[in-house]
Amino acid sequence: MGHMIRAAIFGLGVAAFAAVGYPPSVANAADLKGETITWTIPFSEGGGSGRWARFVAPLLEKQLGATIRLKFVPGGGSTKGANLYASRARANGLEVLGTSGSTQFPYLLGDRRVNYEYKDWRPILAYATGGVVYVTPELGVKTAAELVEKNPSLVYGSQGATSLDLVPLLAFEMLGLDVKAVFGMKGRAGGRKAFMTGETNIDYQTSAAYLSKVVPLVEEGSAIPIMSWGSLDDDGNLIRDPNFPDLPHFAEVYEQVKGEKPSGLQFDAWKAFFVAGFPAQKFMVVPKETPDDVVKTYQDAIRAMFEDPEYIANKDEKIGTYPQVTGAAAETRFAAATSVPAEAKEWVRNWLTEKYDVKF
Repeated sequence: MGHMIRAAIFGLGVAAFAAVGYPPSVANAADLKGETITWTIPFSEGGGSGRWARFVAPLLEKQLGATIRLKFVPGGGSTKGANLYASRARANGLEVLGTSGSTQFPYLLGDRRVNYEYKDWRPILAYATGGVVYVTPELGVKTAAELVEKNPSLVYGSQGATSLDLVPLLAFEMLGLDVKAVFGMKGRAGGRKAFMTGETNIDYQTSAAYLSKVVPLVEEGSAIPIMSWGSLDDDGNLIRDPNFPDLPHFAEVYEQVKGEKPSGLQFDAWKAFFVAGFPAQKFMVVPKETPDDVVKTYQDAIRAMFEDPEYIANKDEKIGTYPQVTGAAAETRFAAATSVPAEAKEWVRNWLTEKYDVKF
């Protein structure tokens, strides 16, 4: 199964692009100057998606000559906002959606709340990210290995078991941690706020939110980072996140505390959803019927944004060093993020039902 999982992300080439089936770009671009574009973010304002959108929007406005209005719709681990967009968005280029792993996972798992279909959308911007796990200093540990050895009672604020939180929940399970998940958080921002008020004692944030919201907590001594989820090299191996090179990634921690590298169906399932949720995590999408000239306008504007000195100077600090891409590269990442091997899907669905009584 490992080779199937690798293919899901390393088919970031001709085969995956061909599978998407989008028509080639047209020569001419549409004119969106003076228009108002609504960008729906199906989360609360304080999370990683909000941080990403607030960074990108003004820079993209500059290139499009348009106004971008951010519309935050929290609820249902992003399914509420995504459902609304799917039912109402017009294919005129003036309504875009920002999806995340928490939007992809319920779709991949067949969550009953999902009324959207990724095949009905076309990506125009893709963004990879990572994640960092941190704990309260009251636990008296400095590393993930110490946490596993001590194994105190942990409380984690979650959006829901089928959201992007599937990756940490499964990781905690594999490490043997005693974690009680409290569901119903409105985005990872809700989980962070619960941590800050002392309602929880372990949390994770995607990189953009971690860099802006959690690093100050670390600097003041009220949060201790213990591991990242990691990143992928060109061969599909899990490596340290380049944004957090001093933190061990999950597989390193597992090997350190278990005495062997993670393997087997459980780890294959974790990695499959990690790939779908992080190396190809966030997308700006439009309805697939959106005219090609409008899509080209966005692609051209995004490429110009990538060359903007303001973007170059601030990107790493604001949202991390992960790449943002458009065009064919975005479309192939979209294909990778919206499909997982059947074996991984079946294993995770069974685990979620047994562990959290999730009904599919």
